[in-house]
Amino acid sequence: MPLDAMTDVSDEALLVLFANGDQMAARALTLRFTPKVMAHAYRLLGNHAEAEDVTQESMLRLWKIAPDWRQGEAKISTWLYRVVANLCTDRLRRKPGLALDAVPEPEDNAPGVTERIQDHTREVALQKALNQLPERQRQAVVLRHIEGLTNPEIAAIMEISTEAVESLTARGKRTLAAKLAGQRNELGYSDD
Repeated sequence: MPLDAMTDVSDEALLVLFANGDQMAARALTLRFTPKVMAHAYRLLGNHAEAEDVTQESMLRLWKIAPDWRQGEAKISTWLYRVVANLCTDRLRRKPGLALDAVPEPEDNAPGVTERIQDHTREVALQKALNQLPERQRQAVVLRHIEGLTNPEIAAIMEISTEAVESLTARGKRTLAAKLAGQRNELGYSDD
């Protein structure tokens, strides 16, 4: 089946096709999930190179489990986000004190220099504020407000109740708002 024809094929069907030797299905799944996994890992780690490593390891784990995947038990995306979160947690515990300032920011594709500088300043401020949150709050906030997942999906990924997700995201948002409140003008936000 050509790659273009696989855009409407479900994630589980693609994984089954891959498990049966279909390399185009693997490519379709890779194209579908790698950007999401990479973005999630970067938000949790604040380091592009480490996020790439976590992304690669997560996708390798998906390929290894493909033949044994039990359909209907979990969504592939939920499983992948959980794997990414666990790998990031392991890395964060091994490397305490990773300084965000020591990590170069990825290039931004925004057209104007002023916009790129403003976006960069906002990204750095957000990442610094995220890095100051407790690990579980950071993970819940990133999954909910950056990745756009629902509370039940986050609950499945983090293996906690939906109420716990709501509590973590509410506390995380309050803490982020407090940490970023004094930077409104510097970040280019006004009350207009």
